[in-house]
Amino acid sequence: MTRRPTILMCAATIVLGPLAFGAWWARDVPKVATGFMAGVLCSETFVSGLEPATIFAETAAAMPGAGLISWALDYRVDRPNSNVIVTLLGFGRSHSVYRDGYGCHLDHGNAAVRRIPPAGAGEGPRALLPDIAGPELVAPQSPELAAALARAFAEPSQPPFRRTKAIVVVKDGRVVAEHYAKGYGADTPILGFSATKSVISALVGILVHQGKLAFDKPAPVTAWGSENDPRRAITIDQLLRHTAGLALGSSLSASLGAALEPVNRMKFMESDMAAFAEAAPLETPPGSAWNYHDGNTLILSQLIRDASGGSPADVLRFAREELFAPLGMRHVTIEFDGAGTPEGSSQMLASPRDWARFGLLYLNDGIFAGKRLLPEGWTGYSASPTPNAWVGYGAGFWTNLGDSFGARYRVEHGWPRDAFFAKGTIGQYVIIIPSQQLVIARFGVSPNWPPDADGVSRLVSDVVAATGRGSLASKD
Repeated sequence: MTRRPTILMCAATIVLGPLAFGAWWARDVPKVATGFMAGVLCSETFVSGLEPATIFAETAAAMPGAGLISWALDYRVDRPNSNVIVTLLGFGRSHSVYRDGYGCHLDHGNAAVRRIPPAGAGEGPRALLPDIAGPELVAPQSPELAAALARAFAEPSQPPFRRTKAIVVVKDGRVVAEHYAKGYGADTPILGFSATKSVISALVGILVHQGKLAFDKPAPVTAWGSENDPRRAITIDQLLRHTAGLALGSSLSASLGAALEPVNRMKFMESDMAAFAEAAPLETPPGSAWNYHDGNTLILSQLIRDASGGSPADVLRFAREELFAPLGMRHVTIEFDGAGTPEGSSQMLASPRDWARFGLLYLNDGIFAGKRLLPEGWTGYSASPTPNAWVGYGAGFWTNLGDSFGARYRVEHGWPRDAFFAKGTIGQYVIIIPSQQLVIARFGVSPNWPPDADGVSRLVSDVVAATGRGSLASKD
């Protein structure tokens, strides 16, 4: 498929002129824009099975400022060869390639990713518990739940639109409501974006439980090995909390303006993302300031790769055997960068039910079917607030604990105080509420701004009210 708008030379000035603050912009902005779109189109076309035209239109609409350039983006989806090419006014060519079992990666010419082992290899043990639902879709188990999901899928009369795609509600370990937009289902792999960071946190926790990593000691990063390198003091805890201090900019803004940030050069122009992050100098002393960016998680991803054997196949085997298979997560794809490191900052796809299964592990303090997968206390540690993290952030999860601006806002808008959650840009959530024994998995293609444009606060408060009155007891 191709999208070819008629382009006049003056259009380049209209689009890029206000952004052209120098040669750095001229070089990097097109590659960041095309790289992001190529990756999303590839993953959601070849892994999720969605339609490229819809992916393109909805993703561009959800990204602030993207409308300024979306008309000038030209994309080609080559189904026979399983790849996507995107350009901006003929410049900034990005090429994303799908490989069976590994999902998609941006190909910068020296990809280390190889094909997955034969089918069935490394599948790991069977799930530890009976499944959270049977093969049929679970209709809302009360009128109140039905109304809550109906409101969450209803669109406002004018933008911003929510574009809710999937919701799964789990109460006391069982699905009590689920609903999907057209083209989506219980088994559709959905790109989690930064919700992937929470899965990386879990894999780190497993390695800590196995004694292969220590979260409170300096991270074993070879590039920081010199005795005179102040970065050698950075701990895994600081990487999980985004307080390592590396000068890479911020990953909080999903907008055209974010193309300025060095972290996005790492994401969309570098084959070895972790090496780029590890080469960044310190902006602040380790542990002294909070700055959320994807480089922290890419470094953790490399540590997971190294500890699990060193290759993409080793990472997949480890993740399946130690996390996905025990939880019954059957529709998961981890994607990798060109160096064979899992792109753990944003590139995992899983079905809505699988994302909900992941949430259940944290609802049960890292124990599943009587077996401890995470260290004792890891759930509390993950939800514990990071000082000065104004959005309300813990160790790999967002959190309502503490007195951050974000935590206060969410509690004031109907979230329980003990809720913590995995969150991905443009509307991906896995919300864990221990006091209610609830997991709410919600996915969409929703703008990040204004606050609650995705309707999630109302969804959470509605679901808590609908499941906390004893109204589900008669359905058991």
